Amino acid sequence: MPVYKAPVEDVLFLLGDVFPIARHNNLPGFADATPDTVEAILGEGAKLCEEIFAPLNLSGDQEGCTRNADGSVTTPKGFKEAYEAYAQGGWMGLSVPEEFGGQGLPTLLSIVMQEFVSSSNLALGMYPGLTQGAIAALLVHGTAEQKHLYVPKMVEGVWTGTMNLTEPHCGTDLGLLKTKAVPNGDGSYAITGTKIFISAGEHDMAENIVHLVLARIEGAPAGTKGISLFIVPKFIVKEDGTPGAGNGVSCGSLEHKMGIHGNATCVMNYDGAKGWLLGEANRGLNAMFVMMNEARLAVGVQGLAQSEVAYQNAVSYAKDRLQGRALTGPKFPDKPADPIIVHPDVRRTLLSIKAINEAARALVLWTALKSDIAHRSSDPAERQAADDHMGLLTPVVKGVLTDLGFDNAVKAQQMFGGHGYIEEWGMSQFVRDARITMIYEGANGIQAMDLVGRKLAKDGGRAVMAFFNEVGAFCQENAGDEELKAFVGPLQKGLADLQQATMWFMQNAMANPDNAGAGATDYMHLFGTVVMGYMWGLMVKAAQAKKAQGNGAAEKMDAKLLTGRFYMDRLMPETATRLARISSGSQSTMALPVDAF
Repeated sequence: MPVYKAPVEDVLFLLGDVFPIARHNNLPGFADATPDTVEAILGEGAKLCEEIFAPLNLSGDQEGCTRNADGSVTTPKGFKEAYEAYAQGGWMGLSVPEEFGGQGLPTLLSIVMQEFVSSSNLALGMYPGLTQGAIAALLVHGTAEQKHLYVPKMVEGVWTGTMNLTEPHCGTDLGLLKTKAVPNGDGSYAITGTKIFISAGEHDMAENIVHLVLARIEGAPAGTKGISLFIVPKFIVKEDGTPGAGNGVSCGSLEHKMGIHGNATCVMNYDGAKGWLLGEANRGLNAMFVMMNEARLAVGVQGLAQSEVAYQNAVSYAKDRLQGRALTGPKFPDKPADPIIVHPDVRRTLLSIKAINEAARALVLWTALKSDIAHRSSDPAERQAADDHMGLLTPVVKGVLTDLGFDNAVKAQQMFGGHGYIEEWGMSQFVRDARITMIYEGANGIQAMDLVGRKLAKDGGRAVMAFFNEVGAFCQENAGDEELKAFVGPLQKGLADLQQATMWFMQNAMANPDNAGAGATDYMHLFGTVVMGYMWGLMVKAAQAKKAQGNGAAEKMDAKLLTGRFYMDRLMPETATRLARISSGSQSTMALPVDAF
């Protein structure tokens, strides 16, 4: 049976020492997030995930969901009770304003909880995760009546939410969608069409499901400019706020998937279903992007989460599995063989995962903190800078952390040898579940193109220049610190490679856009390597300060420093390879005739 322990101590280090959230007590909700409160919240969240969610992960994968003859869907045994424990614990509304039944706490605490939930049981965690995304869209674009009708019930957890974008003939290119909306004459619309790959589209865990559906109003412009977003509940809500008659929406079938078997991924049929416009007509993508940006950050967290749980199980196995002797002589002479963790290649593999996980967690929380600032600060300049950060870093978080999450799950599986290929050990599930994170909410190639094609040049490059200046200033300020020398030097080199790659695009992508397309994924990963290197710079500086304070933290901080040193020695040099690939241009990529493939 796989194991999982939520990384509470690492999160507390990040929130207390690296990005001290007490500095932001001027923001709404932050003054309530005292150190004791945060520690208590994380402790309770960890308990829920370790004791209730994690034990259902393997069994949920093996059982999967079942579509019944009447179109209803039954989730795996124990899922409904676990979901109810999550809802009753108030986790759904952790960061939702109090007027809608939430607790109004910082968003970054919800992001932490998303990691814990996604590590312990990704498929189960998707049900509340999608609901939280739908809540966000309703809070930003809903009318006062819509917010008060739907959000409190969703915060309570008795109703859940979904997002319905994809159709059989269109995924990324939503301008091709065919689902239509016809005005009913009473302010509602009749929604007709088919949506596919709808996560949590039908299930037995809530009394109502609030679908957010993209559709085209009759007579609307072609392409993305004619798309609107609609609220289409499974059951039409009565005047007293309770579910009434069934709506014209049903689950046609369940997708048979590689992973996340415990989540009901549905083909949803809309047959004149009653829906209500959310936001402005023909501006549905604007409203949906609130949910999609939330989802992209959450999916990046899922990549980290699968990497973390896979790593924990690989470490446990490597400390226990006896195989051969250390190259420098027996380390455990009292045993018939040494545990495999003594072998350099095993340690290289595990340290690579560990170094990425810790930097990725810092990146996620840094970005989540920026989200809180962007939405809660009263300072327009501060909000704009935070929003710039979110726009620039969201494709990096989603694309890089999910690519690495899958790679790391495979590396962790490799530690088990043949046992990793056997389902009972659970490593296969981590690999299979991690794979979807690279695909949904915008495949990672799209994330790379979004970064290179849109985010770099946005507002005259304001966001990327701010990032360059921040990392450059950190390097300059700490250049004379002998204790940081081993970290600052590689970070400076990585930053220089990133700046050179950016300049190369500026000089070569306008005349030939294929140069941007051919180098986009390498650029995204180059950016990710540098930003995680910057996270290590911040963590190492904080760890040195914490170690100097004493308080029994020396051993843990030494581990942090050694892991950071490994990142700089072994992973940061990859920036040079990425730069060389980018600078080679698109000629060899585009030269081969189509028929020669």
